[in-house]
Amino acid sequence: MINIQGIDPKMIANNIDPFEPTHPGELIKDELEADGISQAKLAENIGVSPSLLNEVIKGKRAVNTELALLIEAAINIPADLLLNLQGAYNMQKAKSDSSFMKRLSAIRNIAAAF
Repeated sequence: MINIQGIDPKMIANNIDPFEPTHPGELIKDELEADGISQAKLAENIGVSPSLLNEVIKGKRAVNTELALLIEAAINIPADLLLNLQGAYNMQKAKSDSSFMKRLSAIRNIAAAF
């Protein structure tokens, strides 16, 4: 779709989704490295298993509200930032799933008929 100025909205830098979304685990990893804190030490301090924290940092597990609050208390990354990153990550992953997008399109077509 071309807008009034003759520009495809997908070609505007602010409208381009990153190729690979940023998982909040990347931010946690960077902060731990900057502060010289090990994953094991953070896991111990916040009372979660090291394997759970490692899965989050590797992007294999989502950050939930409780974990975000625990991390905020321990290393001062705002919980709402972590949750917003997780939401954006989840949204972009869903939008990049072609079978889900086909399903979504089919539902929109049915709903348009109402």
